[in-house]
Amino acid sequence: MHILLSGIVGSTAYGLARPGSDVDRLGVFAVPTAALHGLTPPAESHVTTKPDRQLHEARKFAMLCIGGNPTAFELLWLPDDLYEVRTELGQELIDLRSAFLSAPRVRDAYLGYARQQFHRLKERGDGSFSADLRKRTAKHARHLARLTRQGLDLYATGTLTVRVECPEWYHDFGDAVAGGHLQIASDLLAKAERNVARIKSPLPERPDTAPIEAWLRRVREARWDRR
Repeated sequence: MHILLSGIVGSTAYGLARPGSDVDRLGVFAVPTAALHGLTPPAESHVTTKPDRQLHEARKFAMLCIGGNPTAFELLWLPDDLYEVRTELGQELIDLRSAFLSAPRVRDAYLGYARQQFHRLKERGDGSFSADLRKRTAKHARHLARLTRQGLDLYATGTLTVRVECPEWYHDFGDAVAGGHLQIASDLLAKAERNVARIKSPLPERPDTAPIEAWLRRVREARWDRR
């Protein structure tokens, strides 16, 4: 694999990591262009644990971002110190990050992921469960809070701030929800939905796919072996 861009994402990037937290990595790679013309298509993703790393092939990563995927977006908005691989084509991808944005897809993706976290929380009940499950429940609650705030900011400003303000607030929120206070999660999600409904987003209705297509063609040209 030829890695174009890779960085540390997840709790470390958000500023929510604590001792013992996993270090998550996300990256973009490009297969040799000739491999795309054979009978067996190359793998679009490679996922490992210990270390925790996800790598997506260039086209798949572009499609994830075009669809508004919040996890994929993180890689394009990281603080500089969290990038571990940043090639010239990787930097071009970062420079294109605004081209991937569209108001409906950002709204639907971030609120959709937040709703998924809330449904998981509802299934957990009143907090009377094991310590391990309580820990995972707090994590889902933190994800819900982060997704609503980051999604609202991106929808309202066109800029994604990966590192959150007041990390302890998120931990306190997660602990409270895991302790059985589900209503505060419901209230936070409802407030985010109301705020998105009243905001006129500066984002376009559709992503600008022309420069993304041009970038992908440059990737294919760079990985073409003429021998």
